[in-house]
Amino acid sequence: MTIVGKTFSRKDGVDKVTGKALYVNDISIPGMWVGGTLRSSEVRGVINKITFSSSFDWTQVVVVQATDLPGPNFVAMVRNDFPILAEKEISYWKQPILLIAAPDSNILQQALTSVVVDITPLHPVLTIEEALQKDTIIHGDTNIIEKYRIQTGDTKKGFEKADFIVEGCYRTGYQEHVYLEPQGMIARPCGENCVEVIGSLQCPYYVHNALCKGLNLTHEKVIVKQAVTGGAFGGKEDYPSVLALHASLLALKAQRPIKIIYDREEDILGTTKRHPSLIYHRTGVKKDGTIVASEVDLSLDGGAFTTLSIVVLQRSILHAMGPYRMDNFALEGRVVATNTPPNGAFRGFGVPQSAFAIERHMDRIAKTLQLSPVEIRRKNIMKDGDTFPFGQKVDSIHASLVLEEALKQSHFFKKEKEYAYYNKINDNGIKKGIGVALAFHGGGFTGSGEEKIAGKVKISYEPNEKIGIYVSSVEMGQGAATVLPMIAAETLELPFEKVIHHQPNTAYTPDSGPTVASRTTMFVGSVVKKTCQMLLRKLEEYLALWHNTSTSSIHYNNGVFSLPDNHKFYFDEIAHRYVQEHGKLEIQGEYTPPPNLLWDEETYRGAAYKDYSWIAYVVETNVNMDTYEIQPTLCTVVAEVGKAIHPVLARGQIEGGALQALGYSYLENLQIEDGRYVSGHLNAYLIPTSMDTPAFNTHIAEVESPMGPYGAKGLGELPMDGGAPALASAVWNATSLFTSQIPITGEMLFELENNLIQKGVEKNDY
Repeated sequence: MTIVGKTFSRKDGVDKVTGKALYVNDISIPGMWVGGTLRSSEVRGVINKITFSSSFDWTQVVVVQATDLPGPNFVAMVRNDFPILAEKEISYWKQPILLIAAPDSNILQQALTSVVVDITPLHPVLTIEEALQKDTIIHGDTNIIEKYRIQTGDTKKGFEKADFIVEGCYRTGYQEHVYLEPQGMIARPCGENCVEVIGSLQCPYYVHNALCKGLNLTHEKVIVKQAVTGGAFGGKEDYPSVLALHASLLALKAQRPIKIIYDREEDILGTTKRHPSLIYHRTGVKKDGTIVASEVDLSLDGGAFTTLSIVVLQRSILHAMGPYRMDNFALEGRVVATNTPPNGAFRGFGVPQSAFAIERHMDRIAKTLQLSPVEIRRKNIMKDGDTFPFGQKVDSIHASLVLEEALKQSHFFKKEKEYAYYNKINDNGIKKGIGVALAFHGGGFTGSGEEKIAGKVKISYEPNEKIGIYVSSVEMGQGAATVLPMIAAETLELPFEKVIHHQPNTAYTPDSGPTVASRTTMFVGSVVKKTCQMLLRKLEEYLALWHNTSTSSIHYNNGVFSLPDNHKFYFDEIAHRYVQEHGKLEIQGEYTPPPNLLWDEETYRGAAYKDYSWIAYVVETNVNMDTYEIQPTLCTVVAEVGKAIHPVLARGQIEGGALQALGYSYLENLQIEDGRYVSGHLNAYLIPTSMDTPAFNTHIAEVESPMGPYGAKGLGELPMDGGAPALASAVWNATSLFTSQIPITGEMLFELENNLIQKGVEKNDY
């Protein structure tokens, strides 16, 4: 291959580093006003009255309330329960009540502070435990948004064979996306009952669908354009639909362009987060560490409305067993409703919660049996041909590959001894530790999701002799605008510079599905490759007809068509001639599912994913036992992701995701009190800076997959999955303090240490 596997400059790189790239807030349209949101100050309640102060001149602004909506009052997502605007009931703090547009931000703020909403508070449900107690019902009859069960084998008989039964309860907290660019959207009328939106988003057709339903417009009356997007991490999968509706409602009523840009505080307080989790593991094991039975009870906190919680739950339960053999396994999983801000999509999509629980539980089993964390994993790790508890047999399992390579590259056993000796002889307050964790991630949508999407791609020969890729897969910093052209250039055997990725625009871009679920390279890339092959066949058929020969006699190599009579035609030459005769040269391709990978939605069994990526972490850390500060020092990561289309971008994805996972584990502490987020800015909600970033020792293990283009598999979400338990394991190794929840704060370590001391364990005996 001449393109795939090589390093090319990012297609979007120069514009971004020179400032030429236009983000939403850089776009100016004549006559544009600014929009804002009036939000609830109560967590749960009933709206009695909205009063508009007579001291403000309301003719200066435009106001939209729930009673003004032209369509149904819901944001179309998985379920239609998320109100565009609160009408009678308040279900969470900061819920949007009404919208105001004004000529400038000063008038907007005056208007927003001139509205008083009278709300009678009601008793809220604020935690998973409260929701499950059902003393107060806020959703359906049980507060459960959705539930699933997975079972295989006979857990009762399995537990009867166990020498030990190990139980553990694991919790994970909220996580804020902290994308570089906060949420932003522009909407403008573009004709009678027609609206165009330009936004920072990752799923153009999600937004398009929500606008059509919420505004009661036909598909051709709505246009969605992606602006340059400064990061997403899942936070711009669901919420842009809400913001697009808000901006569009104001634009249609004002009959002028409206821009809504959140500042960082409104973004943190008003948008979705990673789901908190509460996960119980009960495991039967033999003395040698063999797992003979496992039961898991998994709960996610969905917040006030469904958003994407059902599909987050699906992925969470399908990864809850980790990369370990579980012949006798039973799981009950649910997502519950609470009166907290709705939670939604986040990189990893439910797997980081499950991975933390199972990996910490494996450490607990090792602790109980007095085995090493490595030994317990080696004993139970899945091998080629093993079957997941949901019934999918996988012939290509690379858990052992990444584990052993990570142990080797990190010099795990050598450092484990060195750190134990260091901790024994040094009395400087610093403890050193090393920890290991494993994870895996299914590529693409769960079950038959890819078949339902049937992603489409258009490849076009442009007037400037470029090859244009038209997909709804967006560039949001992860490299899609570079990787997809690389796949096309490789297939067409043309220079990389000739291929361009157009920013999605629903007016002419086909629906290739959302930019989520580690599917862009693996699935959309496959359709790009297939469509490019179709384009070449079309030109071969044209040549064959023109020269009265068969397509089988035409050979294509390195951008040149060769005919039996020794005639040669360059790609541009024949493509240009075709356009002159037919007006245009473009091909649309569609995803074709592989055979024999079946999924049963009713029983929740079968091929949950087309293929899996695997990752192993070894994290080394210092822990200051005087200040209880954690400082990761080195992170060794080995990821098996099939063929790395662009190795430098792949390495960047791995290291960026790893750092985000480490921040999730000990630094990012988004607290909520009485249903209200405590932290509304980045002075209170800390994320890793360059000073918190460890050195990285990153390795990509390439085992080509038949499911992706040129052997590529999904990568983007995988690095988020294993960092947190690896750091927790390293902290345990350093301090003997076993943590079962994240984030691991200094206060948590202080309390754990004091508990040990009260039990008679001396500090120097750790």
